[in-house]
Amino acid sequence: MNIAIGMKITQGPFGGGNQFGKYLSSFLQNLGHHVFFDLDCDKLDIILLTDPRTSMQSVTFGPLEIMRYVNDINSSVLLVQRINECDERKGTHGLNRLLSAANGIMDHTVFISSWLERLHRKQNLFTKNSSVIKNGADRSVFTYQRKQLPTDRKIRLVTHHWSANWNKGWDVYSHLDQLLATTNLGEQLEFSYIGNVPAKTSLKVTNIIPPLSGAELAQELHRHNVYISASVNEPAGMHHIEGALCGLPLLYRNSGALPEYCNGYGIRFDGVTDFKECLETLVEQYDVFAQHMSRYNHTSERMCQEYLDLFERILRHRDGILSHRQRKNFSLLHKFVIRGWQNVYRLTSMVE
Repeated sequence: MNIAIGMKITQGPFGGGNQFGKYLSSFLQNLGHHVFFDLDCDKLDIILLTDPRTSMQSVTFGPLEIMRYVNDINSSVLLVQRINECDERKGTHGLNRLLSAANGIMDHTVFISSWLERLHRKQNLFTKNSSVIKNGADRSVFTYQRKQLPTDRKIRLVTHHWSANWNKGWDVYSHLDQLLATTNLGEQLEFSYIGNVPAKTSLKVTNIIPPLSGAELAQELHRHNVYISASVNEPAGMHHIEGALCGLPLLYRNSGALPEYCNGYGIRFDGVTDFKECLETLVEQYDVFAQHMSRYNHTSERMCQEYLDLFERILRHRDGILSHRQRKNFSLLHKFVIRGWQNVYRLTSMVE
């Protein structure tokens, strides 16, 4: 099978989408499939669009390049779009419409959570044929260890994010820093943040650790006892998955897809107002959730197998799928629509 994935893989710390690309490409290549990160091969079976924002350095091709490939080189290739983003996540504008415009040429859509699918379908049109394939991380790196609360030191809380966007949970992380600095919680707990910090953020007692990835990240996570994710409108993420696979019970925000991924493996909170109470509840029930963590199954192996199963399934029905392809969307008019929303997103991002 010849598969093109529209992303540039970066080594070292980067976002969750990059981790997905690493996992899927390695998985497919290890099974003997041919993976490309461009559209130079004229015999592609599957094109996976991972992001229509071609102005981003991590994107190697977008919907317009796919249209050109289908129109001029290989009209029998099947087109799949993985959707892992939304405007609601970082307060952007135009991204949701761009994702929908790009989706007009697709044969199948993969959403990384049911929450994300519901959000997008309420706002815009997407292909009838779709799947939800949840993210997963490498359990050979993020290995499970049964956790216990320490008796000879403070309980260690941790989170990690590549992005420094405020919506990654900084209202809560700043609040936690204040609690540890000004209340008796600071005598019992400490908090580490691994990753990039928003500009002009002032923290008093939080341990700031530069971005880590792979074995170094796993080693650091294993030094802690509780994993926190306060991300707002998170489409899925990889951060909490990596923490959970290491065996850390989760304290997670009731927002976005976090409940979908974290339910049963920790305590949820709504925001700053109930954070302290929920943190104390998790500490009280720690042993119960620590025991549950061995069953956490959001692994990269499971995720990649589901993508392979999807690719093989749609290839078996290639002729029928091609007969229902929306060929009107491969027109010059639709090209202008896509280009327009790419420009809207780029310009609004520059202003913001």
